[in-house]
Amino acid sequence: MSDLNLRELNATEFPIPAELQDNVAITSLNKIYNWSRRSSIWPMLFGLACCAIEMIATAAARYDTARFGMEVMRASPRQSDLMIVSGTVTKKMIVPIVRLYNQMPEPKYVLAMGACASGGGPFKEGYNVVSGIDQYVPVDIYVPGCPPTPQALLNGLIALQHKIDGQSLANLNDVPWYGVGPSDPVPIPILGPDIIDPRQMELIREKAAASAAGLPFGTREVSQEVLALAGGTPKVAVAKMEAKATVKVVEDEAVHAERLARRMEALARKRALVNQ
Repeated sequence: MSDLNLRELNATEFPIPAELQDNVAITSLNKIYNWSRRSSIWPMLFGLACCAIEMIATAAARYDTARFGMEVMRASPRQSDLMIVSGTVTKKMIVPIVRLYNQMPEPKYVLAMGACASGGGPFKEGYNVVSGIDQYVPVDIYVPGCPPTPQALLNGLIALQHKIDGQSLANLNDVPWYGVGPSDPVPIPILGPDIIDPRQMELIREKAAASAAGLPFGTREVSQEVLALAGGTPKVAVAKMEAKATVKVVEDEAVHAERLARRMEALARKRALVNQ
């Protein structure tokens, strides 16, 4: 008990004499419950890409995550409290990530480390990269960077501690694991020609049925800004934009022809000088 600072738990209106503050604490059940959880968070040990190198560096002695009670990285999701998604999440990898998340016991938290895990990063438009892990599992903390430094990850871990401090046992939205009945697992995505979220299966079936029947199943609306610039109805706006595009193509061809003519003239003058 010599290392326990009881002053951190004193958060009531009842005064405690100074000589007893190291031995006696008057606190609430919420505060001591949250204090015990925030001081013993066990992250799950797995990495995906370059962010994992920074996560490994954070776990080294230089940064000493033991002061936060987070140095015990578990290899099993059933013994973990925190999932650190560190790196680029591909559509092939999202399936085991969701499966591991479902195997973690409550209370559990997710930290998206780096630009790739948060929103796809520089690979956002890639055909094989998920544009953010939060599309499939709930994320509690986002750590920006590409990749984030160990100090940034430590800041994210401290932010998670602050979030835990604010949770209340009286509010089931804060502690849903104490609700009635077991929590529903997150549906595991289906990996086929593309990744499919089972939560959108009804919408996918409707679009597929409309496509099979020859009906329009996806329409792109012209924004009001475009209509205001072009004027008139969407058909008029589209016609005007097509006309402008045609004029631009003609202008580009004229510029290219002029440049080619100048180049040929310069080459002819150079040959004439050589022949002299």
